[in-house]
Amino acid sequence: MVLLADSGSTKVHWCLVTASGQCSDVFTDGINPLFQTSDAMRNSISNQLLPKIAPLLWAGTLTHVFFYGAGCTPEKKVFVQKALETVFKKAEVFVASDMLGAARGLLGHNAGVACILGTGSGSCHYDGENIEWCVPSLGYILGDEGSAAVLGKRLVGDLLKNQLGEDLKEAFFTEYETSMPDIIEKVYRQPFPNRFLAKLSRFCADHIDDPRIHDLVYDHFVQFIRRNLVQYHAEAPIGFVGSIAYYYRPILEEAMAAEGLPLGTILKDPIEGLKIYHKDAIVPTTE
Repeated sequence: MVLLADSGSTKVHWCLVTASGQCSDVFTDGINPLFQTSDAMRNSISNQLLPKIAPLLWAGTLTHVFFYGAGCTPEKKVFVQKALETVFKKAEVFVASDMLGAARGLLGHNAGVACILGTGSGSCHYDGENIEWCVPSLGYILGDEGSAAVLGKRLVGDLLKNQLGEDLKEAFFTEYETSMPDIIEKVYRQPFPNRFLAKLSRFCADHIDDPRIHDLVYDHFVQFIRRNLVQYHAEAPIGFVGSIAYYYRPILEEAMAAEGLPLGTILKDPIEGLKIYHKDAIVPTTE
């Protein structure tokens, strides 16, 4: 059996795959070594994941863990690997960036450009096995154009600065039962402000028929394209994974067409493609 993981800052999609093709999906809170210690990550795996997959491990030995995660830079991924190896002592553990997971899930062994538009964002040119180069995403403060966190940041900033109309501002405060002081507290003084802002971006989905919100989301995608994608000079269709790309697909299609770029596959997450990519590692085993 193998355990696949696609981890963002908000959640981890785990998938336990047996040699017979049986797949079991489990979701836990996000794991990100940029914000968490090895102990915190190990506790999350032990307390949230293990109780859910323990009843499934009768099917054989867990031989491999393939973990693709946000924040898993070359310097930080060793901490995730340590946490996983502490919990899964008999398995071979592979840890890489969520960007590589997105590329392998979208493109398999074919070269091309892959993008993530989820809580965070990213893009890369992929050679069919590894990332050749990428425009740095820089996180939600300096970059992350196209992400849920930055969409939430732009939405809240425009609402609080009275750029979207009093009616939308009041609707936002009512629907989220929040206020300006509460938002300032959670953004500047509490942990994981990116997750908080990403959740607020859902207001856009609920009000997407309002031209002001449509234009905000459209410009959000245009900024991602102009500041990131045009640098790849892509000729083949560009693939996307992530909730923002998936749920706002019509507007993403509109922005890509307007900017003259070819749009490829859009997936909510890369797990299905990763099952195919790692199929050779899924072999019959017993305890």
